[in-house]
Amino acid sequence: MIKSIPEWSEQEYLMLSLPHEKSDWKPYLDEILQGYKEFIKAVSEFQKVLLIAPKKSDFAPFENIPNVEFFVCDTNDTWIRDFGAIDILENGCLKALDFTFNAWGNKFQSQLDNAVNSKLFKEKFKEELKKIDLILEGGSIDFNGEGVMLTSSHCLLNENRNSHLNKTQIDEKLKEIFGLKQIIWLENGFIKGDDTDHHIDTLARFITPNTIAHCICEDEKDEHYLPLQEMKKELEETGFNLVELPLPKPLYYENRRLGATYANFVFINNALIVPTYNDEKDKIIIQRLSKALPNRKIIGVDARVFLRQNGSLHCSCQNRFKGPR
Repeated sequence: MIKSIPEWSEQEYLMLSLPHEKSDWKPYLDEILQGYKEFIKAVSEFQKVLLIAPKKSDFAPFENIPNVEFFVCDTNDTWIRDFGAIDILENGCLKALDFTFNAWGNKFQSQLDNAVNSKLFKEKFKEELKKIDLILEGGSIDFNGEGVMLTSSHCLLNENRNSHLNKTQIDEKLKEIFGLKQIIWLENGFIKGDDTDHHIDTLARFITPNTIAHCICEDEKDEHYLPLQEMKKELEETGFNLVELPLPKPLYYENRRLGATYANFVFINNALIVPTYNDEKDKIIIQRLSKALPNRKIIGVDARVFLRQNGSLHCSCQNRFKGPR
């Protein structure tokens, strides 16, 4: 029996791939490393963190943070949510799945990132890693833990991923791989500045088995307003409880609008880390999620620098769950 795992399940590690001098972060490396440091410090109070980087010297800013381990491995980029192994339950034991990563439709170099899992599981975890012949990113899917998956048609059905498969074939394949009874395919919604072809973790996420938190836009003149209204209508038809996450005011870097979204939050043991953007809505979002998740501590972490490379907090990490393997 196969079962998908919701992200609020108990974790052994939160894994992160660090920015480094050979990555696209080089022009503002000190700034993003400070952002990672604040994020990692917040997480390490609750659970272990595993950091991945090409050289031991890359770990220097983090060596005095407790609850942190290190693994040396060459990488192209930092968005381990999309190339990191994805855990499932198979007959009560955790199994790690290694999908093919092609950098969101061959937009960037990805050979090193696509090889991280093999090296990590061989040298660090010393356990079996099951290779799956399918292009899939972790940020494009989200589970409620009871057999339902949430995704975006624009991403999973994009010709730059698995063009040899149609929607029915992909639906059936994912149901088999993750032990699903239902896939919710959202046809609407986007976040300007996201270059992943509409990853679901920028738009709508399960926060309990029966509740979805989703983005909305309150400015009728904003280009997000209508697409997110249409997405909301789709979600209302699912029968799940809904929590609205209004977008912050537009943020720009070098005259380019950045993909600021509160849906890119991160579940960790006993807490939820929420990206913040120095916006008046930061407090509103934290209060709203605190009400929806009364048994978790809700913590805000400034994610503005993360946005410069088109991601946020959830994109930067991957969960390794705790349990028998």
